[in-house]
Amino acid sequence: MFLYEKKLQFPVKIATPNPRLAAAIISQYGGPDGEAGAAMRYLSQRYAMPYAEGKGILTDIGTEELGHMEMVAAVVHQLTRNLSDEEVRNCPSFAPYFVDHTTGIYPTAASGFPWSASSIQSTGDVIADLTEDLAAEQKARLTYDNILRLSDDPDVNNVIRFLREREIVHFQRFGECLRLCKEKMNSKNIYFVNPAFDKPSTSK
Repeated sequence: MFLYEKKLQFPVKIATPNPRLAAAIISQYGGPDGEAGAAMRYLSQRYAMPYAEGKGILTDIGTEELGHMEMVAAVVHQLTRNLSDEEVRNCPSFAPYFVDHTTGIYPTAASGFPWSASSIQSTGDVIADLTEDLAAEQKARLTYDNILRLSDDPDVNNVIRFLREREIVHFQRFGECLRLCKEKMNSKNIYFVNPAFDKPSTSK
Protein backbone atom coordinates (compact mmCIF):
# COMPACT_ATOMS: atom_id res chain seq x y z
CA MET A 1 0.00 0.00 0.00
CA PHE A 2 1.30 3.45 -0.90
CA LEU A 3 0.73 6.71 0.92
CA TYR A 4 0.44 9.55 -1.58
CA GLU A 5 1.76 12.94 -0.54
CA LYS A 6 0.24 15.61 -2.78
CA LYS A 7 3.43 17.42 -3.71
CA LEU A 8 6.31 16.73 -6.06
CA GLN A 9 9.57 15.35 -4.74
CA PHE A 10 11.27 18.43 -6.25
CA PRO A 11 9.38 21.58 -7.32
CA VAL A 12 8.68 22.09 -11.02
CA LYS A 13 8.13 25.74 -11.95
CA ILE A 14 8.91 26.45 -15.60
CA ALA A 15 8.27 29.95 -16.90
CA THR A 16 9.00 29.62 -20.63
CA PRO A 17 7.14 27.22 -22.97
CA ASN A 18 9.42 25.16 -25.19
CA PRO A 19 7.82 22.37 -27.25
CA ARG A 20 11.17 21.37 -28.78
CA LEU A 21 12.53 20.58 -25.33
CA ALA A 22 9.32 18.83 -24.30
CA ALA A 23 9.65 16.52 -27.30
CA ALA A 24 13.00 15.35 -25.93
CA ILE A 25 12.11 15.18 -22.24
CA ILE A 26 9.02 13.02 -22.88
CA SER A 27 11.47 10.14 -23.39
CA GLN A 28 12.11 10.04 -19.66
CA TYR A 29 8.40 9.55 -19.12
CA GLY A 30 7.80 6.68 -21.53
CA GLY A 31 11.02 6.01 -23.39
CA PRO A 32 13.01 2.75 -23.24
CA ASP A 33 15.05 3.96 -20.25
CA GLY A 34 12.40 6.19 -18.71
CA GLU A 35 10.65 6.37 -15.38
CA ALA A 36 7.54 4.37 -16.38
CA GLY A 37 9.69 1.36 -17.25
CA ALA A 38 11.77 1.73 -14.10
CA ALA A 39 8.72 1.78 -11.83
CA MET A 40 7.14 -1.25 -13.53
CA ARG A 41 10.44 -3.14 -13.57
CA TYR A 42 11.28 -2.77 -9.88
CA LEU A 43 7.75 -3.13 -8.51
CA SER A 44 7.37 -6.35 -10.54
CA GLN A 45 10.79 -7.79 -9.64
CA ARG A 46 10.19 -7.34 -5.91
CA TYR A 47 7.86 -10.37 -5.75
CA ALA A 48 10.56 -12.86 -6.75
CA MET A 49 13.19 -11.29 -4.47
CA PRO A 50 13.79 -13.85 -1.67
CA TYR A 51 15.52 -11.47 0.76
CA ALA A 52 13.72 -8.84 2.81
CA GLU A 53 16.44 -6.22 2.32
CA GLY A 54 16.30 -6.63 -1.46
CA LYS A 55 12.52 -6.58 -1.52
CA GLY A 56 12.57 -3.35 0.48
CA ILE A 57 15.07 -1.69 -1.87
CA LEU A 58 13.08 -2.65 -4.97
CA THR A 59 9.87 -1.36 -3.40
CA ASP A 60 11.45 1.89 -2.22
CA ILE A 61 13.06 2.70 -5.56
CA GLY A 62 10.08 1.53 -7.61
CA THR A 63 7.79 3.78 -5.59
CA GLU A 64 10.16 6.73 -5.99
CA GLU A 65 10.17 6.17 -9.75
CA LEU A 66 6.39 6.71 -9.76
CA GLY A 67 7.09 10.11 -8.23
CA HIS A 68 9.70 10.77 -10.91
CA MET A 69 7.13 9.98 -13.60
CA GLU A 70 4.96 12.67 -12.06
CA MET A 71 7.83 15.17 -12.13
CA VAL A 72 8.70 14.47 -15.78
CA ALA A 73 5.02 14.77 -16.71
CA ALA A 74 4.87 18.12 -14.90
CA VAL A 75 7.92 19.35 -16.84
CA VAL A 76 6.43 18.34 -20.20
CA HIS A 77 3.05 19.83 -19.30
CA GLN A 78 4.54 23.15 -18.25
CA LEU A 79 6.71 23.33 -21.36
CA THR A 80 3.68 22.84 -23.64
CA ARG A 81 0.76 24.54 -21.90
CA ASN A 82 -0.86 27.47 -23.70
CA LEU A 83 1.06 26.91 -26.94
CA SER A 84 -0.15 28.87 -29.93
CA ASP A 85 -0.79 27.22 -33.30
CA GLU A 86 2.20 29.09 -34.67
CA GLU A 87 4.50 27.76 -31.94
CA VAL A 88 3.43 24.21 -32.79
CA ARG A 89 3.86 24.74 -36.55
CA ASN A 90 7.34 26.17 -36.01
CA CYS A 91 8.49 23.14 -34.02
CA PRO A 92 8.88 20.13 -36.35
CA SER A 93 10.16 17.92 -33.53
CA PHE A 94 6.95 18.42 -31.50
CA ALA A 95 4.41 18.53 -34.34
CA PRO A 96 4.09 14.70 -34.78
CA TYR A 97 3.44 14.30 -31.04
CA PHE A 98 0.90 17.15 -31.21
CA VAL A 99 -1.01 15.45 -34.02
CA ASP A 100 -1.58 12.33 -31.93
CA HIS A 101 -1.84 13.74 -28.40
CA THR A 102 -2.23 17.55 -28.66
CA THR A 103 -0.54 18.58 -25.40
CA GLY A 104 -1.67 15.58 -23.37
CA ILE A 105 0.94 13.49 -21.55
CA TYR A 106 1.54 10.16 -23.26
CA PRO A 107 4.23 7.54 -22.47
CA THR A 108 6.45 7.55 -25.52
CA ALA A 109 10.10 7.83 -26.47
CA ALA A 110 11.49 10.96 -28.08
CA SER A 111 11.83 8.88 -31.25
CA GLY A 112 8.06 8.37 -31.31
CA PHE A 113 7.83 4.75 -30.16
CA PRO A 114 5.24 4.33 -27.36
CA TRP A 115 6.16 2.71 -24.09
CA SER A 116 6.10 -1.07 -24.10
CA ALA A 117 6.71 -3.69 -21.44
CA SER A 118 9.08 -5.33 -23.93
CA SER A 119 11.68 -2.75 -22.86
CA ILE A 120 11.90 -4.22 -19.34
CA GLN A 121 12.49 -7.64 -17.82
CA SER A 122 11.53 -9.51 -14.68
CA THR A 123 13.21 -12.92 -14.73
CA GLY A 124 12.82 -14.15 -11.17
CA ASP A 125 16.61 -14.61 -11.05
CA VAL A 126 18.04 -12.25 -8.43
CA ILE A 127 21.39 -11.70 -10.13
CA ALA A 128 19.91 -11.24 -13.59
CA ASP A 129 17.31 -8.76 -12.36
CA LEU A 130 19.67 -6.69 -10.23
CA THR A 131 22.27 -6.58 -13.01
CA GLU A 132 19.59 -5.24 -15.36
CA ASP A 133 18.57 -2.71 -12.70
CA LEU A 134 22.13 -1.40 -12.44
CA ALA A 135 22.27 -0.98 -16.21
CA ALA A 136 18.82 0.66 -16.26
CA GLU A 137 19.90 3.32 -13.77
CA GLN A 138 23.04 4.06 -15.78
CA LYS A 139 21.03 4.39 -19.00
CA ALA A 140 18.52 6.69 -17.31
CA ARG A 141 21.38 8.83 -16.00
CA LEU A 142 22.80 8.99 -19.53
CA THR A 143 19.43 10.11 -20.90
CA TYR A 144 19.31 12.93 -18.37
CA ASP A 145 22.88 13.87 -19.37
CA ASN A 146 21.70 14.11 -22.98
CA ILE A 147 18.72 16.26 -22.02
CA LEU A 148 21.03 18.63 -20.17
CA ARG A 149 23.14 18.92 -23.32
CA LEU A 150 20.05 20.04 -25.24
CA SER A 151 18.54 22.36 -22.64
CA ASP A 152 19.46 25.96 -21.90
CA ASP A 153 16.47 26.57 -19.60
CA PRO A 154 17.61 26.85 -15.94
CA ASP A 155 14.10 26.03 -14.65
CA VAL A 156 14.19 22.74 -16.56
CA ASN A 157 17.82 22.00 -15.76
CA ASN A 158 17.27 22.28 -12.01
CA VAL A 159 14.68 19.50 -12.17
CA ILE A 160 16.71 17.34 -14.57
CA ARG A 161 19.83 17.61 -12.38
CA PHE A 162 17.82 16.46 -9.37
CA LEU A 163 16.46 13.47 -11.27
CA ARG A 164 19.92 12.65 -12.61
CA GLU A 165 21.30 12.64 -9.07
CA ARG A 166 18.61 10.20 -7.95
CA GLU A 167 19.61 7.80 -10.75
CA ILE A 168 23.15 7.78 -9.34
CA VAL A 169 21.82 7.08 -5.84
CA HIS A 170 19.65 4.25 -7.18
CA PHE A 171 22.65 2.75 -8.97
CA GLN A 172 24.56 2.76 -5.68
CA ARG A 173 21.69 1.16 -3.78
CA PHE A 174 21.27 -1.59 -6.36
CA GLY A 175 25.02 -2.24 -6.13
CA GLU A 176 24.66 -2.65 -2.36
CA CYS A 177 21.64 -4.90 -2.91
CA LEU A 178 23.55 -7.13 -5.31
CA ARG A 179 26.36 -7.49 -2.79
CA LEU A 180 23.91 -8.34 0.02
CA CYS A 181 22.18 -10.96 -2.11
CA LYS A 182 25.46 -12.61 -3.09
CA GLU A 183 26.48 -12.78 0.56
CA LYS A 184 23.27 -14.65 1.38
CA MET A 185 23.75 -17.18 -1.41
CA ASN A 186 25.87 -20.31 -1.21
CA SER A 187 29.44 -19.01 -1.12
CA LYS A 188 30.62 -22.07 -3.09
CA ASN A 189 28.31 -21.18 -5.94
CA ILE A 190 30.64 -18.95 -7.95
CA TYR A 191 28.09 -18.40 -10.71
CA PHE A 192 25.35 -17.37 -8.25
CA VAL A 193 22.81 -19.59 -9.93
CA ASN A 194 19.55 -20.31 -8.17
CA PRO A 195 20.24 -22.81 -5.35
CA ALA A 196 16.60 -23.90 -5.43
CA PHE A 197 17.13 -25.39 -8.89
CA ASP A 198 20.83 -26.16 -8.88
CA LYS A 199 21.44 -28.24 -5.74
CA PRO A 200 24.48 -30.49 -5.96
CA SER A 201 23.65 -34.09 -6.82
CA THR A 202 24.20 -36.67 -4.05
CA SER A 203 24.02 -39.63 -6.43
CA LYS A 204 27.21 -41.33 -7.64
